[in-house]
Amino acid sequence: MAAPTNTLTSYAAVGNREDLENVIYKIAANKTPFTSNIGKDKATATYHEWQTFSLRTPVGTNKNVQGDDTTATAAKVTTRVGNRTQIFKESGSVSGTQEAVDAAGRASEMAWQKLQKGEELATDIEVSMLGNYASIAGDGSTAAQTAGALAWMTSNVSRGSGGSSGGFSGGTVAAATNGTQRAFTETLLKSVLSSSFSNGAPGITQAYMSAAQKGVFSGFTGIADIRVDAGKGQATIIGGADVYVGDFNTITTVPVQYGLTRDVLLIDPSYWAVGTLRPMKTEPLAKTGDAERFQIITEKCLIARNEKSSAVIADLS
Repeated sequence: MAAPTNTLTSYAAVGNREDLENVIYKIAANKTPFTSNIGKDKATATYHEWQTFSLRTPVGTNKNVQGDDTTATAAKVTTRVGNRTQIFKESGSVSGTQEAVDAAGRASEMAWQKLQKGEELATDIEVSMLGNYASIAGDGSTAAQTAGALAWMTSNVSRGSGGSSGGFSGGTVAAATNGTQRAFTETLLKSVLSSSFSNGAPGITQAYMSAAQKGVFSGFTGIADIRVDAGKGQATIIGGADVYVGDFNTITTVPVQYGLTRDVLLIDPSYWAVGTLRPMKTEPLAKTGDAERFQIITEKCLIARNEKSSAVIADLS
């Protein structure tokens, strides 16, 4: 039914105030469980190094004749490995007018921009630390790059047909080569956990996987018997979900929103750390006009204290 003639409606009226809530609703993938759960360390150079060591395989024939002379066995030496630091940066510019006007949902446009860009930078760091990225030394025209966790893995690995590990060699970490994708199964999980135990590293306690792989994991045969509530201990693991009780390990599964699309990474968090050469800070940039400019910058690397401590199931569909 039409309105009576000459009825003023809101469609034609002039001067109605806008109805804009003074709140900004944000939805974003901004959690950083991997870098939040592993250790923190200090880097003092752009190439951060550390040493690894493994005991030899035990033998059952260590027997000796009475009174014989002792000949020294081969000396035990460490392996020296390292990773490159990477400069992570975000920036912004806000006009003087925008900073002066009354904006809904924030008192200062500049402060709000810095907050959001800082969160985005943190998620960039998370993706770099988790991913299959090779280390790059960098030069005057090439940015240095830190090797991600997936690139480090060479010992306890399960890969699809044609896939191969990257790993550390000659001062550089190479990225892994993708293989044929296959379904995630409990058999694959048990295989890498058995491998890690045989390599003397039964301390895997966290499994990072995508939402899709978490759904597959939850459907494993007998899952109702091997999943338990994490209870009070869950509060100590950021982003943890369920607990898987295996033959050698009790593992908290941690779904991640990005960074792992075809891999499940299983770690002992005590053997991983983020090395910081320059802590994250906000710096003003030179003023070139009617705007305030800034950058948020940090320089970090991933420290893989011993990749044998962890495992990966790669090339999952």
